Amino acid sequence: MFGASVEIKTPTQLAHMERAGHTVARMLGLVREAIAPGITTKELDRIAYEYLEEQGATPNFLGYYGYPATLCISVNDRVVHGIPDRYALREGDVVSVDGGCFVTDETGTGWHGDSAFTVTVGESSALDRILVETTETALWAALAALANGSRLGAVGRAVEGVVERNAKRTGQRLTIVREYVGHGIGTAMHLPPDVPNFVSRDKGPRLKPGMAFAIEPIIVAGSQATRILDDEWTVVTLDGSHAAHWEHTVAIVEGGVRVLTALDGGVAGLAPYGVIPATIP
Repeated sequence: MFGASVEIKTPTQLAHMERAGHTVARMLGLVREAIAPGITTKELDRIAYEYLEEQGATPNFLGYYGYPATLCISVNDRVVHGIPDRYALREGDVVSVDGGCFVTDETGTGWHGDSAFTVTVGESSALDRILVETTETALWAALAALANGSRLGAVGRAVEGVVERNAKRTGQRLTIVREYVGHGIGTAMHLPPDVPNFVSRDKGPRLKPGMAFAIEPIIVAGSQATRILDDEWTVVTLDGSHAAHWEHTVAIVEGGVRVLTALDGGVAGLAPYGVIPATIP
């Protein structure tokens, strides 16, 4: 499951990744502020593209295997990889926004950041609120588990634990989408190893300073069965159930973890777990 060896970065290289990560965070912040009934997903994509252009950063989704946009915007039963278009958001929609960029260092090497969030538009159902909140909680629990754990498999245990506890607390059964997982990140957006959001027999590689991962739980309010639409990108649930997707890029550093796509390094999100983000040496 976890596959090949993990790219190790120097502290200087992680600092470049944090620069990319903060650019992604600000870009997604602008998009989140713009989400409202009536705005099209294409308009949201333009906001992201123009911000990255102003910052001198390069979108890492645009052109990736021919992908035609800066963001993936997946609404309601769209799970991941939704292509922005003329769809105008409506009250009650569940909107997942995934985006990233890379910045270059003095040698011309690109360093990547990747992040995602999910929100509901205006008033939403209780189930959709539970779905979004559970997925975000699962992300932060997984990031905290990396701070306290020794192997990458801690991610899957943490995500499963949150889903199971929330099911007991709320009475709502949510399902982890197992087909789409997190990944290594650094000199490319997608690097080994895969990072599953479920428990695997393989405990994964030992965590070492200089590693960086994109952790991204994807959870649905129904069956995890999916299909890909004719556009060859957009993944939808077979049963029409809604999906949520949260993601951060995180670095393993001396003394713990640092969330590279959070402007505070992860202070607020990790606090409930008693974790203080470490600094890049």
